[in-house]
Amino acid sequence: MIKKIINHFKHLEKVTHKIMKYGLTFCFAICVLSILILFTYDFTFPSPFMYYIGIHLFKLSLIFGIEFIICGFIVDGIKKQLI
Repeated sequence: MIKKIINHFKHLEKVTHKIMKYGLTFCFAICVLSILILFTYDFTFPSPFMYYIGIHLFKLSLIFGIEFIICGFIVDGIKKQLI
């Protein structure tokens, strides 16, 4: 099952692969921002507002990352007439 997913990932179209790559880079940037906010909350200024902002940004980055991966596979399958 995992080999099938990796094989499918290796054979993505270039445009789909490029969109997934930039999308995951964007999600990683949001994740790093949320981690910086959470470190700021932990070490300097403990405010519940900063904690909730950091946690929600982290959740958002994970959700966007998963959506980019799933939607990339779906769009590639539709383009190749597999779905």
